[in-house]
Amino acid sequence: MIKWIFVSIIVLVLFVASSFILEIDLSRIGGSTLRRIIIFNNQPNEFSISCSDGNSTETCSSYYPTNIEFEDDSPTTSCPEYFRWIHEDLKPWKNTGITREMVERGKNISHIRLVIVNGKAYIEKHGKVFQTRDMFTIWGILQLLRLYPGKIPDLEIMFQCGDKTVVSKKDFQEPQISPPPVFHYCGNEHSYDIVFPDWTFWGWAELNIRPWETTLHNIQEGNKIVKWKDRIPYAFWKGNPKVSYVRGELGKCNATENHDWNARIYGIQWQNEKANHFENAKLENQCTFRYKIYTEGATWSVSEKYIIACDSMTMFIEPKYYDFFTRNMLPLQHYWPISIRNMCEEIKYAVDWGNSHLHIAEAIGQRGTKYVVENLKMKFVYDYMFHLLNEYAKLMKFKPIIPTEAVETCAESMVCSVRGLKKRLFVESIVTSPSETPPCTIPPPYTPQTLKEFLQHKQNLLNQVKTRTINIKE
Repeated sequence: MIKWIFVSIIVLVLFVASSFILEIDLSRIGGSTLRRIIIFNNQPNEFSISCSDGNSTETCSSYYPTNIEFEDDSPTTSCPEYFRWIHEDLKPWKNTGITREMVERGKNISHIRLVIVNGKAYIEKHGKVFQTRDMFTIWGILQLLRLYPGKIPDLEIMFQCGDKTVVSKKDFQEPQISPPPVFHYCGNEHSYDIVFPDWTFWGWAELNIRPWETTLHNIQEGNKIVKWKDRIPYAFWKGNPKVSYVRGELGKCNATENHDWNARIYGIQWQNEKANHFENAKLENQCTFRYKIYTEGATWSVSEKYIIACDSMTMFIEPKYYDFFTRNMLPLQHYWPISIRNMCEEIKYAVDWGNSHLHIAEAIGQRGTKYVVENLKMKFVYDYMFHLLNEYAKLMKFKPIIPTEAVETCAESMVCSVRGLKKRLFVESIVTSPSETPPCTIPPPYTPQTLKEFLQHKQNLLNQVKTRTINIKE
């Protein structure tokens, strides 16, 4: 009796004094069951997660808000222009809608089925995924549900967690056959894959890469170490050269005793890096060159955003794939394009040109970094997910059903079932309270004419580099 009177007094005092939500673990006071007391007032609230022991699976929260309403006069912002591509990615189903039969045809080429019903997520796994891509992708979606509780409609999607695109356009040339809607990290001009933010925005445990917000901050701090004009005047690339033909060819551009292509190429052996606790692979320490190279791996590479964030002028080696945010980036404005055919010669020319036009080269690098910093805030990443899923749900012509083999998944069940670095990355990237502001306002779709003009403008800029008739004012 005395201990419960004591707890009641604590609760009363905290109710008066606290302007935050507090979580008290009563299991140490009495009984083995974890009990939570939530105390709040009218101030913004934060909801933390506590596990009853170091590695047990918690049941899903019963106290986190299930709905959020925004005031009519809540401040709204416009979404970045790349949100327009949501409409383009969903265009194959604009006239037909999305049926259950279409979704089921994507099962054999997907790793995950995600079902959201009444704001809760249910996961059905279809196959083994490389490393923990599926885990951190699911985690990201759960954070979206926590950021906008009650605002994600009931839906059912298939998700592919591999590198290569899986819905080829050539397989669906007949108008009576609609492609299966499959979500994926990247797309290309030959596929119908629906592009979605990749898992590394919430961390990459196997390579000790922290969530995007933290990593970007560290890279920006690293940018301050060496002033741009004092950086090493060559093009830098560091990565695994064995995952693609282009990367293998890039290695031939390295400096030799007989020739210098102005490139400094470094291969990585990830097992060795792991043994050294990744001390030589820290992203924030790789911003000491004036120029950095982005080249694709098996398909697109998650390294792209980290490379662009360095303030260095980024060289894109003729990408064949795109992720969700890069399609509005422009050559000579945000990056310098390099062709695969004459890779070494073009890298040398770009470095020589940049070193002869230092202010322009620096400006290109800074605009690329500014694009990433301003357009890839985590709020915008979540807003992209929000609008993509909402637009997808509008096309659905069936009611989602929770599969018998699906498992309800929530932040508690994920955090409390892992240890070590995975747990730390989850805790670091968790959304602790609903958003105080509504999602940004999605721009309208491109018209055929505006899309044609944008793509033509992009091609004209590429042609300037191809013909070496570059027209940029100092």
